[in-house]
Amino acid sequence: MPEWSVTEPRKLTFDDPVTALHVRVVNGTVNVVGTDEGSARLEVSEVEGPPLQVTQKDGTLTVAYEDLPWKGFLKWLDSKGWRRHVVVSLAVPTGTRVEVGVVGAAAVVSGVDARVEVKGVTGDTTLVRIAGPVRVGTVSGSLEAQAVTGDLRFNSVSGDLTVVEGSGSSVRADSVSGSMIVDLDATGTPTDVQLTNVSGEIAIRLPHPADAEVEANTASGTVSSAFEDLRVSGQWGAKKITGRLGAGNGRLKAMTASGSIALLRRPPTEDGPYDDDPAPQDAAPADGPIGDSTNTPTDGPTDKKVL
Repeated sequence: MPEWSVTEPRKLTFDDPVTALHVRVVNGTVNVVGTDEGSARLEVSEVEGPPLQVTQKDGTLTVAYEDLPWKGFLKWLDSKGWRRHVVVSLAVPTGTRVEVGVVGAAAVVSGVDARVEVKGVTGDTTLVRIAGPVRVGTVSGSLEAQAVTGDLRFNSVSGDLTVVEGSGSSVRADSVSGSMIVDLDATGTPTDVQLTNVSGEIAIRLPHPADAEVEANTASGTVSSAFEDLRVSGQWGAKKITGRLGAGNGRLKAMTASGSIALLRRPPTEDGPYDDDPAPQDAAPADGPIGDSTNTPTDGPTDKKVL
C-alpha cells in the first residue's frame, strides 16, 4: 500500500485510479475540485504540527491525521489541536466519492458528480456544482451551496445554511439557531423542501411559476408571503402560511419556534437570455470578422473552479 508522511509543503501525483477521497484535518483549509483527468493530484502548501498521513488503497485516497477518526468526528477534542494547521488542495476525477472532516478548517468542494459528505465542528463549508447527493453535518460551521443538483441534507446546531440556484429534487435541513436561506431554481422537477429550526430565521425564494404544496409554521415569529394564492393565518402567537402553488406536485414545509419565515418570488425574467444590443447608428457594416464578433450574445460569467 503506497504511503507518505507529509511534514513540509509537497506535491504528489497518483497514477493509480482514485474512486474515493477521505480527508480529515484540523485548522486551515481543504480545497477539492473535480477534473476530467484520470489521475489525482495533491498539494500540501502549508503544514504545522504532526505529519499528515497520505495513503492509497483499493481506489481510496486518504489524507488525514492518524489520531482523527471519521467515526465520532463531531465529538473530537484535543488540547493540542490549536498547534495544527494545514492547507490542502486536491484534484480528483469528477466521479470520485468525497468525505471531508474538518475541525476549525474551511472546506471547499466543487465540480464533483458523486456523493459528497462533510463533517465539521467550527469550519465553514462551500459546495459548488455538485451533482451527487450531499450530506453536511456541523456544530457551528455554516454551509453555502451553489448550483447543487443532488439531494441536499444539512444538520447543524448554530451554523447557517445558504442555498443559491438550488435545483436538486430534495433539500432537508435541521438547525437550532442557524438561519436558513434557500433560493430554488426552476428545473421543471418537483422539489421536496423541508426546513426545521428553533430560533433561526427561514427565507425561501421560489421559482416562477412555482409548483408546490406549502405549509410554513412559526410559534412566535413573523411570516410574510409574496404569493397571492397562499393563505396567511394567525395574528397573535402562532402564524401559518398554507396553500397550493401551481399543480402542487412539489412540497415545501418550513417550521420554526421563534424565528421568522419569508416566502419570496424569483422574478420570471431573471434567468432569461440577454437581448442583443441594437447596433449604433454610426457602426461600420458587419461584413467582416469584427462585425461577426460584436454580435455574439453574452452567456454570463465564466465558471471558475476552485483549487
